[in-house]
Formats: sequence, C-alpha cells, structure tokens
Amino acid sequence: MSVPTATLPNGELPVVGKGTYRLDGDTARTAVSAALDTGYTHLDTAEGYHNEGEIGDVLAEHDRENLFLTSKVLPKNLDYESVIDACESSLERLGTDYLDLYLIHWPNPAISLRETLNAMATLHDRGLVRNVGVSNFSRYQLSAALHVSDVPIAVNQIEFHPYLQRPELVEYCQDNDVVVEAAAPLARTEVLDDPVVEDIAQKHDRTPAQVVLQWAIEKDVVVLPRSTSETHIEQNFELFGWELNLEDRRRIDDLDRDEPVYDDRAKSWEDDVWGIAE
Repeated sequence: MSVPTATLPNGELPVVGKGTYRLDGDTARTAVSAALDTGYTHLDTAEGYHNEGEIGDVLAEHDRENLFLTSKVLPKNLDYESVIDACESSLERLGTDYLDLYLIHWPNPAISLRETLNAMATLHDRGLVRNVGVSNFSRYQLSAALHVSDVPIAVNQIEFHPYLQRPELVEYCQDNDVVVEAAAPLARTEVLDDPVVEDIAQKHDRTPAQVVLQWAIEKDVVVLPRSTSETHIEQNFELFGWELNLEDRRRIDDLDRDEPVYDDRAKSWEDDVWGIAE
C-alpha cells in the first residue's frame, strides 16, 4: 500500500505513524512488529517512553532505510551538551546511525531555547538527525523557535483531536511550513464513544477510530495512533481510498471543546522530566 506523505526539509513523512507512548517490554516489541508487518513505515518514540531498546530490537530485523524514525529529547536534557548526549544515547538504544526526526519533547522555560536549537543544529550538521522539530509548543513558543533556529523547524507534534482542535495554532504551523503531528489523535479513546463519531462511522461502515483519523488526515495533520491490539493496529492503517464528505467534516469540526486529555498547559514543575524541581 502506498501511504501519502508530508514533505519535510529532508525526506517524506508518512501521514500515519505508530505511536508508542506507554508501550514497553514485550508489549512494545509485539505492537511495533505488528505495525511493521501491517505496512507502517513511520515509528514515533521518545527517550521518556523508556522503550527505545525494545523498538531497537524490532528494527534490527528490518531495513532501516525503508523506515521513518522519530524520537524526542526530555525537557530536563535541553542544555547543549545534554541534547547531544541524549540523542547519541537514543541512537544507541535504537540501534541506528541517525534519526529521521528529532523533537524537543516539551519546551522548558528554565533552559535557553537558542542553546537547545544550537545543539539540534549540531546534530543535524553531524548527520545524526535529518530533520529537527518541536512538540507541545504553543504558537508563541513556535514563533520564537522559528526565529532563532539555524535549521528548519520541520514538525510541531501537539495534542490534536476533535475535542481539542486548536485552529489558530494549526493554521500558524501550516502557514510556516511546519507539519502538524497529532499526539493522542483519538483523545486517548475518549472521542470514540461520541454519538456523532459513531453515527458517521456507521454510515461509512468504518470504525470510530478510522473516522477520527481520516478527519485529521484530511486537515493535513499527521496521525500517531497508539494501540496494542493487532486488529486495531491494522484498522488504524486502513485510511486510504475513501474519504469523509463535507457534512461529515463539519459535524466533527463542531465537536471542538478546547478540551485536552493531557496538555492542560499548566505545569507543577515537580516532575523529574523538567529537572527544575526545588
């Protein structure tokens, strides 16, 4: 199956990827193997997911050049030397010489964004990272990154789903040639029981997840569904050769509540991932 792609400064990004948040051990190995066997070529992980080693075990059995691999650096590791060390450690765990995309997982106001992006540029210049991006950046934060970065900001991975559509942020990204990736595109399953989504799914003889993912793709948003079920992994990939009509899209658009499932945009700063707790 030929999967549509979004064009990045260096390469093509498949519009459907395998999300791996909260997958570890044999569960991660099994889910990633099932995804690759289904036809996924885009894998998304992070040092903070603690599963890069397991994913590396699976990657060793596949042709790396045929895959698009993303990882992310934790916000506590955003000083210059720590970014370099974190990336090199991720590469070692994944068993690869390069990442197709490396993201700042969360912005950290305690560390200079310019310093972080200088390190990302070094990784890019060394050939360890083909594309640089950010994750969970607001429009304000992204505008600063675009201003100071010496390499293009290719992607902003954000929480995006029918209950949190963030039209101004999405429009700003797309106007500045920054591809939007949807983390938690199914609102961590919360949107799947929505009566509107269920009705549209029944009309098209599709699953609710397929409807929600297709809706995002038709908005030029890359989706990263996470699942451990082989059936769901396969279904989440069956998004090509059909489309929603204008009325379907309008009904889903009308579900926007500005309601996040994880990015509440307020931080306690006590979690170790920030490295700035008192």
